[in-house]
Amino acid sequence: MLGTLKSIAGPAYLSNSAANIYTPPASTIYTVIRHIHIANVTAGAVTFSLYIGATGASAGGTQLFGGRSIPANSEFDYYCVRKMLSTDFLVGIASAATSLVIDVEGEQVVV
Repeated sequence: MLGTLKSIAGPAYLSNSAANIYTPPASTIYTVIRHIHIANVTAGAVTFSLYIGATGASAGGTQLFGGRSIPANSEFDYYCVRKMLSTDFLVGIASAATSLVIDVEGEQVVV
């Protein structure tokens, strides 16, 4: 069943401390992430990590990407089909604040 296509998060800067990028809606909705786009808007390489788990958490073993480097003025695209339940938060952190812009696209389905 196809859900409602929408922007799930962003565009917004990734923080240099662990912060929620996507906060799940009600337990009657699940989200399918289809595309994550990250742009480095600076003149130097910047690393990022993404985690799936508890709110604000950056625990080992929950990384979707860990310490991934994006060169200066470059972009990173990740296409996927990742189901996110009402307890799944997408959390991100960058090595430098206001350097990486993230945009997450997908769909939401009412269960």
